[in-house]
Amino acid sequence: MSRAPFDVLAEYERRSLAHAVALPAREAQQDQWRGVGYRVGQRRLVSGFEDVVEIVALPPTTPVPGAQPWLLGIGNLRGNLFPVIDLKYFMEGERTVLQEGQRVLVMRQAGGDVALTIDELYGQRSFSEDQGIEPGSLADGRYGHFVDRAFRGEEHDWGVFALALLARTPEFRQAAL
Repeated sequence: MSRAPFDVLAEYERRSLAHAVALPAREAQQDQWRGVGYRVGQRRLVSGFEDVVEIVALPPTTPVPGAQPWLLGIGNLRGNLFPVIDLKYFMEGERTVLQEGQRVLVMRQAGGDVALTIDELYGQRSFSEDQGIEPGSLADGRYGHFVDRAFRGEEHDWGVFALALLARTPEFRQAAL
């Protein structure tokens, strides 16, 4: 006896659902802080997803005469021009050693995006509020203006670096000598 195609599909669905394994209950994730992890110098930092537009390979840059030494130049990404900043040089006065495959964090600021060089990219990081710690040495020096909280991970402490605050800093916005 031939069954209608709809009845065959309905039977498949019924049998499939009878054997389905329930997904584990999702834990309440409202107390989770998420961001992008990276390293600048010896500091492991994270910045919120809302501050990072994207992460891309370092584009070729064109130097800008009369600019601060931490401004590597102007880059072009998909037809959009933006400044490329050596974040380590801006923060610590020491150049980032650029390597093949170098990545940059692209952050949004008033007037357009800005690319920031980093020493190493770690990708997505998530922390619960009970992992919060005082920033301590992560906020030493100039970092104290941008790191006001931190999290303890399994192996490392991570300072929360406020890219939005960096973008509003007068010195950062004034790249001309």
